Amino acid sequence: METKATHGFKVDAGQDRFNESITFLGGSFECKVSAMDSRSGLCVYDTTKMAKGGPPFHFHYTQDEWFYILEGEFIFKIGDDIFNAKTGDSVYAPRQIPHTFAKVGDANGRMLVVYQPAGTMDEFYQQASQLPDGTLRDFERLYRMHGMEIVGPSLKFD
Repeated sequence: METKATHGFKVDAGQDRFNESITFLGGSFECKVSAMDSRSGLCVYDTTKMAKGGPPFHFHYTQDEWFYILEGEFIFKIGDDIFNAKTGDSVYAPRQIPHTFAKVGDANGRMLVVYQPAGTMDEFYQQASQLPDGTLRDFERLYRMHGMEIVGPSLKFD
């Protein structure tokens, strides 16, 4: 049963809303606002990418996704459009439009990622962090379970 936060809260810098450690696909993910907090209205993740690259080309059936770059540089592909994004830029990926991103350069990249509505993204992150790296078939199943479809590969860089 979902509940809504009945009071404000603070999540310290470098901390997760539930003191969890979520890592996969070369990054770490700190929940700042969960689906539970907002009756699934939205969820917010502070994401640090250490490795170059990013997720496979995919879309969400019912969620919009918004990215705000806090550090580093990323390339986004949304539909057929390519965007270079750096600190202070934001990128919007509407629901049902395939998208992906990749961290570029050697420095860490960091961004806020907002899903609206939240759906089951909190559970997706927790479950994805428990899969061994390189298990694409498991990721495809997990994506489907949480209202997403993989439609192509990740962006590749040398």
